[in-house]
Amino acid sequence: MRNLIIYAHPNSASLNHFFKQTVVESLENSGEEVIVRDLNQINFNPVLSLEDMQGQRMGQVADDIKTEQGFIAWADQIIFIYPIWWTGMPAIMKGFIDRVFSYGFAYRYDQGVQKGLLTGKKAIIINSHGKSNAEYETIGMDKALALTSDTGIFNYCGLEVQKHFYFDKADRASAESILEWESQLVSFLSKNEIFEKN
Repeated sequence: MRNLIIYAHPNSASLNHFFKQTVVESLENSGEEVIVRDLNQINFNPVLSLEDMQGQRMGQVADDIKTEQGFIAWADQIIFIYPIWWTGMPAIMKGFIDRVFSYGFAYRYDQGVQKGLLTGKKAIIINSHGKSNAEYETIGMDKALALTSDTGIFNYCGLEVQKHFYFDKADRASAESILEWESQLVSFLSKNEIFEKN
């Protein structure tokens, strides 16, 4: 299976970087193909310009967007790894969605009916956040995050979300928690590969 990792965190000492490395190693150890797009490392421009907007409607995108869309077209499975900041994606990840998931590539309207164009591709989302999962559940933030990302972006474009990981209290994570999260990721990816091969 061809796996594309879209990663957004500027700190190579972060938990998200650790998650990325865990995923890459797990997939490569299973003989899977892996490409990583580290948005900070490639200095991705997240600003959707007027030129971008005008071009999208005519089916024209900038060269940097063509490159990213090529990776998405190549992938069977896309793994998004990013922290939850201010109850949402980091700006660079949101800008990636704004620019790369363009009209005519990720979705379109047929006689007024929306249609996702990334069907047949799977998605996994891996997030860290500072609040506890219990706090998020109490205020409904868990449902809000799932609605705005899983439903509002990924499902909207036709992606089939396999799993959305929320690793909580990440700013004060214990060594035991990190080991448990690593185990969860490796176990899920392993089961996912077994399912794919059967």
